[in-house]
Amino acid sequence: MIEVKNLVKDYYGNVAVDGLSFTVEEGEIVGFLGPNGAGKSTTMNIITGYLSATEGQVIVNGYDVFEDPEKAKKSIGYLPEQPPLYPDMKVREYLMFVADLKKVKKRERASMIKSIMELTKITDVSEKLIKFLSKGYKQRVGLAAAIVGYPEILILDEPTVGLDPKQIIEIRELIKSLSKKHTILLSSHIMQEIDAVCDKIIIINKGKLIAYDTPANIARVMENSRELHITVCGSEMTVRRALDYVDGIKKLDVRYSDATGMSDITIKMNEGCDVRKNVSEKLMDAKCPIIEMKLHEVSIEEIFLKLTNSNNKEDK
Repeated sequence: MIEVKNLVKDYYGNVAVDGLSFTVEEGEIVGFLGPNGAGKSTTMNIITGYLSATEGQVIVNGYDVFEDPEKAKKSIGYLPEQPPLYPDMKVREYLMFVADLKKVKKRERASMIKSIMELTKITDVSEKLIKFLSKGYKQRVGLAAAIVGYPEILILDEPTVGLDPKQIIEIRELIKSLSKKHTILLSSHIMQEIDAVCDKIIIINKGKLIAYDTPANIARVMENSRELHITVCGSEMTVRRALDYVDGIKKLDVRYSDATGMSDITIKMNEGCDVRKNVSEKLMDAKCPIIEMKLHEVSIEEIFLKLTNSNNKEDK
């Protein structure tokens, strides 16, 4: 649905997007991540046709954004970080105005707006002036405007910025429901949001692609992606004798405390291995009671920080 090929945006020597390539398939929700200044908004503005590119190609729903912009834009609903609302218009009036701009057939407008307002839960404020709405409702109106015309693709730039926790949950649920009929590219700084709604993540830094895959697949190839943390009663020597030859252990670290008589164990496991059962049995045989055992799997936030930080170090 979206193909970005070798995209470059150069602002008079300041390269905001640097040879970026990725594909978003139909029906996916893809999270678009990067530090401030990484080039996310620039890339989104190029995809939507708001900005030109210095080099490269963008194909949206089969149409080249630069060669056939009208057809490409018709396939896109865009919610920028600050929705372009008209504060002195009423909600329904504004959405009808958007429908007119998007050339929705006149006979279809009223029923479409009614359905979209119900979907985004703004029917109760349909006759209110936009300037009197809360931040959450304004964000919903902006999202409703993006949906008008039922475009195949939705591009959402920080859709929950400035919202309270209840509003964030509501918008997340709405985005997930929209994925049944729309392909979604979603930019956010909130890692829990990306984790909650996205099928895949794109991470960029300084305009370059750092990673693009499912969070699970990215985590799998990272160092320390799965660690087992255990606290037991027993000495370091006893623990090492019990665990040194357990299959699937990549690295074993044991720290003993004389004060508590306990050992803290960190186990790095080989890919595809789950050693918890074998480790538990070996420790029981060694008469080392387990006080605590927990499996740590790397989070999207850890993935993001590790990849962007390592990329910054490489550039120095």
